[in-house]
Amino acid sequence: MTTWNLSGMKSHLFICNGSSCMKKGAEEITLAIREEIAQLGMDEQIHTTRTRCNGRCKDACIVIAYPQGSWYKASTTDIGRGIVKDCIEQQNEQHTIYRMENGEMILNPEVASITGIDKNK
Repeated sequence: MTTWNLSGMKSHLFICNGSSCMKKGAEEITLAIREEIAQLGMDEQIHTTRTRCNGRCKDACIVIAYPQGSWYKASTTDIGRGIVKDCIEQQNEQHTIYRMENGEMILNPEVASITGIDKNK
């Protein structure tokens, strides 16, 4: 197993590779994100990790950016590449499902997404 030195990282992208996301192109999206990072020379600033289910299967493929706290609906490889640029510029929220605001996750009403099941009930 590899143990990466993450010193200097500015973003960490968690890319869902759970079964629902895999059925909707997660492998290709993961590769596109990693290729974009390499092409932009951002390997020492953006780290990626494949995850299992992140609990937003209807929005597959899910990509989570930290420390930004943004949850993305990456339905194409082009959107995956755009997420990398968003991590650098932090300006485009076109595919952001959730974002952190004042320490709380806020649903972006401009992205077609279901609200989901209330965790408080």
